[in-house]
Amino acid sequence: MSTSTKLILSLCTVAFLAACGGSTQEEVVYVDEAVSAEPVYTGKYK
Repeated sequence: MSTSTKLILSLCTVAFLAACGGSTQEEVVYVDEAVSAEPVYTGKYK
């Protein structure tokens, strides 16, 4: 094989391994929101 063919083949191999390898999944963290109490109706002027 010629030098340019080897170079292109090696670059394609490196690109393929970089795209497919190291597929780590991120952990999803759910945070519960604090529930606040609704205000109590105490009348018009209180």
